[in-house]
Amino acid sequence: MIYYSTSHEYARVEGNIAYIGISDYAQHALGNIVYVDMPEDGDDVTAGEDFGAVESVKAASDLLSPVSGAVVEVNEQLIDNPRLINEDAMANWIIKVEMSDPSELEGLMDEAAYKEFVAKEQH
Repeated sequence: MIYYSTSHEYARVEGNIAYIGISDYAQHALGNIVYVDMPEDGDDVTAGEDFGAVESVKAASDLLSPVSGAVVEVNEQLIDNPRLINEDAMANWIIKVEMSDPSELEGLMDEAAYKEFVAKEQH
């Protein structure tokens, strides 16, 4: 299942692991991504707080974690090739987190609600 935050991050959940990245809408709005600032393996992230940033030729944007937990892996491919996010934002997650409180997912949107949210934001 994929959950979305109002700040355009997603959490693709498999068991107790959340693959966190930015939505296709967010990567499109940012344009060509040139740098991704990520935490280290073992760092803790907190829902609603920043864990890094994405920089594009247009702007920089903080990344807010949709869930709390421990970073178990960062997507090292993005260090050398941050544009992978532009190619497929949903497949190129930024961090993999072992969730400490899966109930936080209840505060996020499903895909239908997120599409509705984006449609309202575009007007």
